[in-house]
Formats: sequence, structure tokens, C-alpha cells
Amino acid sequence: MIEHLWRFPVEPDSVLKTRFAPSPTGRMHLGNARTALFSALLAYRQGGHFVLRIEDTDAARSTVLHAEGVLEDLRWLGLPWQEGPFYQSRRQDLYAEHFEALRAQGRLYPCFCTPEALAEQRRSQLAAGRPPRYDGRCARLPAAEVDRRMAENQPAALRFRVPEGQTVVFEDLIRGPQCFESKDIGDFVVRRTDGTPAFFFSNAVDDADMGITHVLRGEDHLTNTPRQILLLEALRLVAPYYGHLPLITGHDGAPLSKRNGSQSIAELRATGYLPLALVNYLARLGHHLEKPGLLSLDELAAAFDLAAVGRAPARFDPAQLMHYQKLAVSALPVDAFLAFAELGDDRVPEAVRADFVRAVAPNVNFPAEARAWAECLFTDQPLVGTDDLADLHAAGSAFFRLAAALFEAHPDDAGAWTRAVRDQSGRSGKALFIPLRLALTGREHGPELRDLFALMPRPIVRARLAAAEAACAVARSEMP
Repeated sequence: MIEHLWRFPVEPDSVLKTRFAPSPTGRMHLGNARTALFSALLAYRQGGHFVLRIEDTDAARSTVLHAEGVLEDLRWLGLPWQEGPFYQSRRQDLYAEHFEALRAQGRLYPCFCTPEALAEQRRSQLAAGRPPRYDGRCARLPAAEVDRRMAENQPAALRFRVPEGQTVVFEDLIRGPQCFESKDIGDFVVRRTDGTPAFFFSNAVDDADMGITHVLRGEDHLTNTPRQILLLEALRLVAPYYGHLPLITGHDGAPLSKRNGSQSIAELRATGYLPLALVNYLARLGHHLEKPGLLSLDELAAAFDLAAVGRAPARFDPAQLMHYQKLAVSALPVDAFLAFAELGDDRVPEAVRADFVRAVAPNVNFPAEARAWAECLFTDQPLVGTDDLADLHAAGSAFFRLAAALFEAHPDDAGAWTRAVRDQSGRSGKALFIPLRLALTGREHGPELRDLFALMPRPIVRARLAAAEAACAVARSEMP
């Protein structure tokens, strides 16, 4: 039996190390980001190291652009790494050394099976109701046959010879005790036919070589773990502690994908989501946090607890992400808000920037919305959508003519102006405020009218009220 106990425990004075080890074959998605976040929070909480490793041995699918995208996304999320980035493509000498060590032990053998033969083997096993696993046919080839095929340069992968009659037992940091029989594993590929190391091999060797103590990854990797423990045991290398996170599902309960709402981190950033909003949401996705509200990265790290990670799939909820986006936007200081909204010096008058942010931030989720409010309040644009504004037309020309006259008496006091309009027009409540809001902003809802009134240049207020009066006159003249 190969047990968890064969590994060296993390000593009290040693450095806890976690890692994030993506393959650069696409942009980082929410599942990747949550794995990176949990790994970083665990390291930060313990004063350890968060290691970044780029697993780019699949030359056909890995790209430099995607590797750079990983670094960009992590920096944007605010997750600094203490070691790395390390690139597996630059570590081939290390892998060759360990291949040779396993070969010397007789633990490796060449496999000449073609992809078509392996696919047929898999179909036959499934049709017979058996779990698919390599049947070891190349392990039984006579030495002379192996030598002949190698001499002919037939493409050959290298497989690890799984010992018979072994039980691999380990304690998963999240899922508890795990037990796997070697007869259910099957010999697996550790080096591809092109000579590059397979995931099982390079991933495990690098974890040991880099001193990784704790590995957090998706539960889809759970069956990989006994294979890697067997490899590390054969190489007499120290294995990390493994924790397998529940998968993230979409609204339909299926694994999260483009079809059911998934977006890459780059897409979320381009939409205008703030990194603090995203990490606050992801920190609670499948992980229970007692502390509510928007937390800093240090606060999230202090509150992170592997015991609070659930085992059930975690369902992605866009409404919850939007909740934290609202909190994050509202918490932005003035300069940060203007930068977030890409509002340069000429878009919001300097004298009212703080008042503008205080007024509109609670009504803004994304940069475009903030820019729209700046355009609405500070530019001489025509009234928006007057043809469809029934409440504005119902108020009538006389109402806006009165409002314009009373504005001249109270140009700097929204309360006094609206009270005067109320008293002289007989309108109150929604019948008073919705037409005025529509006239000034073209919108029925938004920040407090008194705050918008105070921000708007006086000539623009006069122009908007005149435009509303004219729009009502046109609407009345066109009535049948």
C-alpha cells in the first residue's frame, strides 16, 4: 500500500508553497481564476509563497500570447506571485534526468500503439461495460520485437509501468480520504511520441522540484493524483498535499462554458468589471466566508479556510458578481472612479468632480454608464427619446414654461425650485418629479434629482427645459 504517510509532512518552520500551473492554450476563465485565487489566498494567509508555472510542453497548442495573457490576468486580479514564472518548455534537462532514473528501474517501456488503436481499445472496453484503461499490450512485447521497432524508428511513447496489487491512499485537503487500486489505473503515458513530457509526469516532477507543499486544483484532476503519487514514489520525490476543488457550473447545472454564461477574465475586464469585485465573488464561490461585504485581498486571505470549501459543485451566479461589482464601484475614490470610467480632464469640470462621483457612482456598474452620465450632465446634447416620453408630453408645455420661469428665481436651489413648481402647478410626487427628471436627463430613473440639478451648468438646464416645452408643443399639435 502506498499511503499519504510516506510523504514528508510540512515542518512548522518550512515555507508553505502553493502554485498556479496553467497551460497557455487559451485565455484564463473563471475556473482557472478561482483556482489561482484559492492557491494565492492559502499561501498569503500562511506567509508562504505563491508560485507561477506555465505548463507549455504542448507545443501544438501553447502560445506565447496566451502565456503573456496569464501574467496579464493575474496582475490585473491583484495576485502577485513570489516565485516564477517558470516555463516547462525550458526544463527538458530535468525531465530527461528523471526519465532515465525510471528507465534504469525498469519502470518505463515504449508504447507503439497508434491513436486509432487506442481509440478502438477504449470503445471495446466501454461496450463491454469496463472502465477504459490501457490493456498493457506493449508491456508484453518481446525484447527483440521492441528492439526491431525502435531500430525502424517507429513512433513510440513511454508508459509508466503501474505496480500490481498496490493501493494508493491519500487524504484530500477538501474531499477527505481517497483510495485507488492500481489495477484500476492502467499504465499511463509519461512521454509523448514527440519526446515531450506528458502532464502526469512534468506536473508531478515540477511540484517536487519546486518544493510545492499544497496543490489546489479542480476535481477533474482527482484521478490524476494516484498516478502522480506512484510516479513520485518511484522517483523518491516528495509529493505535495492535494486538494480538489468542486467544479463551477452554469445556471443550467452543466459545467460552466461559453454556452451557459462563462466569460474569460479578459472579456470580463473589457466589459468593465473591477478586479476587486471579481476576487470577492470568486472567494465565495464554493467557499463559505462569514464576513459579508467587500473585502480587501488581505482580508480575504485572513478569512480563507480550506475547511470552508464545499464538495458540491458551485453554481456561477451573474447577479452575485454584479452585487460585488456595485460595491467595488461605489468604494472607488474620486480619481480612481474617473480613471475606471475613462473620464479625462475635459469630460467632467474639475470643480464638481467629487460631487459628480458621489452623485452617480451608486447608479453606475460599468464605465460606459458613467460616461453617459457625464455626457448627459455636461454637454449641450438634445433631449433624448422625446418621442417616447409619454410622462413628459402629459405634463404639457405650460408646465415646462412655468418650470423655466421659476428656475430663474431659484437657479442654485433645487429644493426651492421644485417646491415652487409644485405649489404653482399643483403637481406632486411622481407627477412632478418624473417630468422634471425627463426634461433634464431624458431618463425616468437615476441619481437624486437635486444632485443632478446642482451639477448641471445653468445654460444647459435652461436649454433642456426649453426643449421639453417645445417637444410638448409639437406632440400636442400632432394629436388627432
